[in-house]
Amino acid sequence: MNALEEMIARGENTFWSYLGCEFVSADEKEVVIALDAKEHHTNSMGIIHGGVLTSLMDQAMGMAATAAKDQDNCVTTNINVHFMSPMTTGRLIVTARVLHMAGRSLTTEARIHNGEGTLGCLATATFRVVKRK
Repeated sequence: MNALEEMIARGENTFWSYLGCEFVSADEKEVVIALDAKEHHTNSMGIIHGGVLTSLMDQAMGMAATAAKDQDNCVTTNINVHFMSPMTTGRLIVTARVLHMAGRSLTTEARIHNGEGTLGCLATATFRVVKRK
């Protein structure tokens, strides 16, 4: 079992499960996860809360970093999010990939699209491989 598979297997009682994430696919270039966004994921305006969207992209980018390094000890050191279109309840698809690796640092990108293909948001993040104690 590789690090990404181990991460998914351990996700049952973590934020991953609480949020409602679903693993879709992964290959050497991209990780895809999804969320069936429901009313409890919305804010007072009835759109998906920015924190939910950011969490989804952070999760997907972390998975891409984990897959690239085959180590489940990559942590987010910086994240930059751009919200483009409001997302509503329904299926959200998150794609993430590694843009650059240098030593223990990785730069990643994620995008969220709704079921109609509308781009809702885009994020870039930097991850660091940490040594476990």
